[in-house]
Amino acid sequence: MQAADPRTRRTERGAATAELAMALPLLIAVTIGLVWLLAVGAAQVRAVDAARETARAVARGDDTAAAVARGERVAPDGSTVSVHDDGTEVTAVVTGRVSGPGGLFSRLPSVTVSAEAVAATEESP
Repeated sequence: MQAADPRTRRTERGAATAELAMALPLLIAVTIGLVWLLAVGAAQVRAVDAARETARAVARGDDTAAAVARGERVAPDGSTVSVHDDGTEVTAVVTGRVSGPGGLFSRLPSVTVSAEAVAATEESP
């Protein structure tokens, strides 16, 4: 068996470190992007919860302004909550925006989340 050529060993030294140094920023960017997508998903769930809570409260006969205020507390920050009551059904619509995470992603447009919920008006006894 022949011994490995020392010149070959010397040129391969540090290759793993260089590859890691090249790949690490990409891995960090992908991780930040995934966390941002999770934040968008969580904001969508909050919008759905806010719309459902608002529609249910108004359908029960609660004050509309109080129900909208409750929905705005549940919804993502800066969201708008609107209610339409036609006497038999109550429709609540929540719309909000989720900004990008900043940094490398600062050029990404913000994402709009929205949800609509309908509840049948409860009759008073």
